[in-house]
Amino acid sequence: MKKPKIDIVKYRWIWIGISLAITIPGLIGVLLCLWQFHAPLKPGIDFTGGSILQYQFEKSINLQTVRDILHGVGLEGSQVQEAFISGNQVIVMRTKPLDDEALKRKLDDTLRTSLGNFKLLSVDKVSATVGPELLTSGLVSLLLTFAMMIAYISYRFMFDYAVCAIVALLHDVLVLCGAFAIMGLTIGTEVDSLFISAVLTVIGFSVHDTIVVFDRIRENSKYVGSKTINALTGQEYRKNFGDVANDSVNQTLARSIYTSLTVIITLTALYLLGGVTTRDFVLAMLIGIISGTYSSIFNASCLLVWWRDIKAVGKLKPKPA
Repeated sequence: MKKPKIDIVKYRWIWIGISLAITIPGLIGVLLCLWQFHAPLKPGIDFTGGSILQYQFEKSINLQTVRDILHGVGLEGSQVQEAFISGNQVIVMRTKPLDDEALKRKLDDTLRTSLGNFKLLSVDKVSATVGPELLTSGLVSLLLTFAMMIAYISYRFMFDYAVCAIVALLHDVLVLCGAFAIMGLTIGTEVDSLFISAVLTVIGFSVHDTIVVFDRIRENSKYVGSKTINALTGQEYRKNFGDVANDSVNQTLARSIYTSLTVIITLTALYLLGGVTTRDFVLAMLIGIISGTYSSIFNASCLLVWWRDIKAVGKLKPKPA
């Protein structure tokens, strides 16, 4: 095997410290969201309920202009989309519940003054009961995903591999949720059902990268105890599990970075050039994949080595008489 270029295992406390420095502010943000919004993140219309309005104007309308109008009448955070019916543009707005008739009248008057005459196609209410159903389904999906991953990785590898992979996944979920909690508190970013999709996608991507690293560690485990030469001192020594894990991470390092970089480039283009309606979803994917790449390289293998070191120390301790 080639000599490792980066001694990742040696500096494992630095990598874990960086992870803690990122996740702790996010956890504080989640706690503040629980206090302010009574939810871990600022909930969007899918979870709180709201109104869906469809307008058809006599001329083509810029969506950003509609967003500015909604913000001006007190409906900030509303979603605006474009649809076409029989080739004609239709503006679809998702707002908070419009129970106040005066607010609805103010919105119509402002739209008519700024954008011209329109035809109101429909006004529908989104029930808030959809929110708990989506949240419950998302949490059940998340728990089932973790359980199936633990079972599969334990079967294909060992139980300690599975636990370390799940800890790395939890790190990625905490980083993602923490970032959106902070954004919800500072700039009012809300989460909807697409956010749950982003979380599950990030979990799948992250565990895929971790499995590649773990598979190489398993393949190279046969070299534990083999003789090798220290490149710095020239002395011969026998490899331990940490040396093998370090070699394995370095062997897959370029592959992990190249794979993640292609996805990050694509998502960055979508974030900068794509529509506003998918921007938060793409941002969640970006944060999660960057965090997942970091945890797969710097956290998962280091946690596995730490686990094996603790087990080895326990075996070496003399049994009480």
